[in-house]
Amino acid sequence: MASVQIDKLLETVVKEGVSDLHITTGQPPVVRLHGHMVRLETKTLEAEDTVSLMKSITPERNQQELQEMGGTDFGFAFGDKARFRVAVFKQRGCVGLVLRRIPNEFLTFEQLGLPAVVGDLIQRPRGLFLVTGPTGSGKTTSLASMINWMNHNMDHHIITLEDPIEYYHDHIKCTINQREIGIDVPTFPEALRRALRMDPDVILVGEMRDLETIQSAITAAETGHVVFGTLHTSSAQGTVDRIIDVFPTNQQEQIRTQLSSSIIAILSQALLPKQPKGLVAAYEMLVVTPAIANLIREGKTFRITSSIQTGRKYGMQLMDDALFDLWNNDLCIEEDVIAKSNNPGELKARIQRAKRGEFDDEEDEDDDDFDDDDDDDDYDDV
Repeated sequence: MASVQIDKLLETVVKEGVSDLHITTGQPPVVRLHGHMVRLETKTLEAEDTVSLMKSITPERNQQELQEMGGTDFGFAFGDKARFRVAVFKQRGCVGLVLRRIPNEFLTFEQLGLPAVVGDLIQRPRGLFLVTGPTGSGKTTSLASMINWMNHNMDHHIITLEDPIEYYHDHIKCTINQREIGIDVPTFPEALRRALRMDPDVILVGEMRDLETIQSAITAAETGHVVFGTLHTSSAQGTVDRIIDVFPTNQQEQIRTQLSSSIIAILSQALLPKQPKGLVAAYEMLVVTPAIANLIREGKTFRITSSIQTGRKYGMQLMDDALFDLWNNDLCIEEDVIAKSNNPGELKARIQRAKRGEFDDEEDEDDDDFDDDDDDDDYDDV
């Protein structure tokens, strides 16, 4: 009974193009559609329903981890229709699940609305490229798109270290080895250490969550590899500060020097409800020029934001400028862009001025720079 039920639920998820399926005791299954939580019109789930749904898809190893740790994560394929990343957890003594749908197809840079400079940056022979943003902001999708682009355009050996593996890559022009933390290798630091002996050109580190992983990623980027990493920060400046703050005070100067010579770019992203439906991404793009490398080395990260503002010719863009453009182009409503802003007060004032017809000096030029691409509709799949 349960397996039929889970199949039906997953069919609905795939057919309706929802991003997440929530299963918890005391209410019917709920899906997240275009950013909103919607209850399905089925029966209210009881404790035994959630347990049987969980058991129908959860590997033995993960069921054991759930018992011991109170939670577990894994990925699985729903035939050839979609892949899912699953988080199973206990709440109030009952089992809950959240299934995030991972689309089978890769989106292009244009469909994602990625800054144009990304295509140039990922062709660099070495360096650290960070993609940041809160959970569910589309980091994995952007990185999968970059790896997919490389796979079609370059002949590299790419190693991905993921927890769990989400998008599956075929070997096209590149050889791509994907290692899952907890299955193929125990930890991120261990996986990174091993990766350096495997003749990689590119290493993707799914999460840079501790000092050892961050240190290893910076070292790998310095020694002639392109390293992609993710962090849960919402701005370029915040990302640099977060990395440096992870280290003890007596090591921070050395890390600033290492980071300044190895980092090539930071892409921070946010995902917003799009009018009238779907989702659209806003991006902050920092391209590390010699001047910005200097700011990082000298500990003057507070000046990074204004450097992005003046670095437009290098392809840079501030999150709040991207958000303003989304509002100005009627793609997002005011409340949503302000909610994602790094400086909500300033952005609100700017929108009020624009409503009165008072545009800032650069505003008209800004509009030309924004790529209002109809293909953003494809983000519905993220």
